[in-house]
Amino acid sequence: MKEFKNPDVKAPRYRPDVYNVMNKKFFDSFREKYPKYKDLDNSALRKIGKTFNQTIYQAVIDGRDGIELPEQLGWLFIGTCKQSKKQNTDFAKSKQYGTRVSNNNWATDGKLAKIFFSNFAPKHKIKHREYWKFVACREFKRSVAKTYPENWNIYVEVEPTKQTKLIYSKAYYKELKQKETAEALKTYKDFEI
Repeated sequence: MKEFKNPDVKAPRYRPDVYNVMNKKFFDSFREKYPKYKDLDNSALRKIGKTFNQTIYQAVIDGRDGIELPEQLGWLFIGTCKQSKKQNTDFAKSKQYGTRVSNNNWATDGKLAKIFFSNFAPKHKIKHREYWKFVACREFKRSVAKTYPENWNIYVEVEPTKQTKLIYSKAYYKELKQKETAEALKTYKDFEI
């Protein structure tokens, strides 16, 4: 067994610059564009944005297929992936026992949850879509981590060597055809031709 060295918590860290979209400039331009909302203060507008984001990520967690983002920005869904080949260290237990302890995800048969964003699937593709990316907020990541072990087998399994858009579109098409067949069977009558 390898000896575990505690990480230096007082060591210098790299912290990237963070840009918040909901700033004074955004609120001013929003009020200029929509003058009937000029009476709303900044905290109310922030609350509306946060509530919308919570609704979006809760819909992604609840649904197997995820959702299509507004304005056809792309698709957002949770996928099941195989565990990485390198050892996944459990830092709390490793610090407690003094040796490296691995986390093997026994509750999910070694599978991992990942939040996928794809903007290649929508009908009307946006310009320079390869430069867009999605970074989930901490609340979204934590709620996925909390709910994933309970129903991990309902999510789409993503192969590491295939493109995400093909996997997702194939699963979406299959479910769409099953729904169409179920609807057709409701109105189907054997003896009427």
